[in-house]
Amino acid sequence: MAFISAFDVIGPNMVGPSSSHTAGAVSIALLTKKMISGKVKKVHFTLFGSFAKTYKGHGTDRALLGGIMGFNTDDLRIKDSFKIADREGIEYSFTADEKETEVHPNTVDIDIENEEGKKLKVRGESLGGGKVRIVRINDVKVEFSGEYSTLITMHDDKPGLVAHIAKCLSECNVNIAFMRLFRSEKGATAHTIVESDEKIPQKVLDDIYSNPCVHDIMLVEV
Repeated sequence: MAFISAFDVIGPNMVGPSSSHTAGAVSIALLTKKMISGKVKKVHFTLFGSFAKTYKGHGTDRALLGGIMGFNTDDLRIKDSFKIADREGIEYSFTADEKETEVHPNTVDIDIENEEGKKLKVRGESLGGGKVRIVRINDVKVEFSGEYSTLITMHDDKPGLVAHIAKCLSECNVNIAFMRLFRSEKGATAHTIVESDEKIPQKVLDDIYSNPCVHDIMLVEV
């Protein structure tokens, strides 16, 4: 029998009627917001499965927009997300895709752009009880939960890069809980994702950037 904690039964502190359709949606969008620096200029959400069918009635649209603006699951401002986004000058739109079926029932693609013109595409899944999983970054399949401090390094798929990242973490005394490499194909851009149960210092990012094969680094703190 799988272990079920009291938090799985009670669910997260949240605004809205559903831990999957509102709290989970907030968490996916908040993780995406943390992955792109600067102020958000534009965002488009593509919803699949039950998200696509019920997103208006369950407040998934408000939850997603709230997360993009940095709101947590229990932030009362979620109910006014549209007004706040309009006031902040954020362009937002939603598409319900009910044709695609080969996805988790609670899936959303988030296309986001900041004021500096940097763009990012993230796919997230809401697993129930407020728990989520990020499964794609810029069309590369990945997997992390956001429950740990997470370091995402985009680099050339070349020998020695993973060792370089691990060395930088070790020199800063960062304990690695999970470390995985994801790539779309051999020799292409790879994503190394490191999850740690402690705060990852900024110095780690600077050290990793010292390798010219590293293109970008995103730090997602809990």
